[in-house]
Amino acid sequence: METEMIYEIRRPKNMIPGKKYPALFVMHGIGSNEKNMLSLVNSLEDYFFIFSVRGHLTQGPGFAYFTIQGYGKPHREVFDTGIKKLAKFIDYASTNYEIDLEKLYLLGFSQGAIVSMTLALTHGKIKGVVALSGYIPQFVKEEYTIDPGNQLSVFISHGEYDQVLPYEWGEENVDYFTKLEVPVTFKSYPEGHTVSEKNLQDFQTWILNDLRR
Repeated sequence: METEMIYEIRRPKNMIPGKKYPALFVMHGIGSNEKNMLSLVNSLEDYFFIFSVRGHLTQGPGFAYFTIQGYGKPHREVFDTGIKKLAKFIDYASTNYEIDLEKLYLLGFSQGAIVSMTLALTHGKIKGVVALSGYIPQFVKEEYTIDPGNQLSVFISHGEYDQVLPYEWGEENVDYFTKLEVPVTFKSYPEGHTVSEKNLQDFQTWILNDLRR
């Protein structure tokens, strides 16, 4: 089984032969790339296989997982394709690396948060998702087959002064997962469309705590 996705991998240190490890799939924002996200997760390398996945579309100086037709409105067909490619990559990694299938995590910023939440809602086997400044497209809520599984929990954060994706969209994410009875931790910060040091510390603490449950 091969994959068409380009990715950076970090393996757990001092791996024990035959042991399976948690996996963390990391998705970047629009116009960025897989290398830029690694600084957010380098302190987690002792615990996870980390796969930082490049978007398959060229976007400016970087890459993207989908294109948009308007404010908060992805091109549906392009978005569908991106989600399918990422889901196939998760299956690829799960088959080709020593991964504990009960401990699959997703982390994304902005566009990466959008695809991470969508995958968490539809894959059915995700244990945790960290969504930094994103939203859930309306057509995902209305037309996708929603299957968050029975073990999913979510960390959502949003900047109170986000000039790219409104703060209220972060609150809507919380409401949506809560209605699905998915446990949600929500953190807000006096920031714009960025990841502050406090945000970084909070989600790293959350994901390590969730890993133990």
